[in-house]
Amino acid sequence: MKKLIGLLLSVTILVLCLSCEKLFNKDEDAGTLSGNQSTMGAVGATSESSSAEMAGVSNFSASVIALKSGVSTFKGSATVKNDILKGLVSNIPGISVVGDKVSTEGMDFKITTEGLELKTGPGAGVLVKYDSKVGDAYPIGSTGKFRTVVAKTGVDDYPYGFMLIKVVQVEESPNYLKAGGVSKITYVANHKFGLVGVKFSLDDGTSATFPIYNSSEN
Repeated sequence: MKKLIGLLLSVTILVLCLSCEKLFNKDEDAGTLSGNQSTMGAVGATSESSSAEMAGVSNFSASVIALKSGVSTFKGSATVKNDILKGLVSNIPGISVVGDKVSTEGMDFKITTEGLELKTGPGAGVLVKYDSKVGDAYPIGSTGKFRTVVAKTGVDDYPYGFMLIKVVQVEESPNYLKAGGVSKITYVANHKFGLVGVKFSLDDGTSATFPIYNSSEN
């Protein structure tokens, strides 16, 4: 009996040690993006949204103007007539707002075959990892907040253009930007096409989802 109790105690201690190691390494692992350089981050790669105006936003386009040490610098612009969304992006460093024109010449991203990571501003951190699971969380800079994986079905059920694709959806609360009106932002991504959509959920219960179309793919 004593031998049995001793064995059970040893197994319990081992399991606890392994669990603790996994727990303490979670944030470090979540905040690290590996993988090979994606062509979506190569100089000349472009991203754009629907040509139709959606929720007061139109004419969105962006292109990679530099790639250095695995970090891609984007230049982009959009017409934004929605005051709530305009107020949100105006609090992001590197974004300029003049009238209804929103533009940037220095948004940095790390884009690999594993996922996408924002390198600029207080929201810096992993936006998505394609192999993540529901419940996984990525730290947002030094804010103490996290982006959380809220959906991943593993089947082709998300409408994208004229087809259905598999996606992972990651949600964050943008309150660290100190802008009211937006309760959450959801990033939608696919392992082949990269970031394929961004959804803004507003405090009044409405939402707007903007599709993203990239000129390159993994």
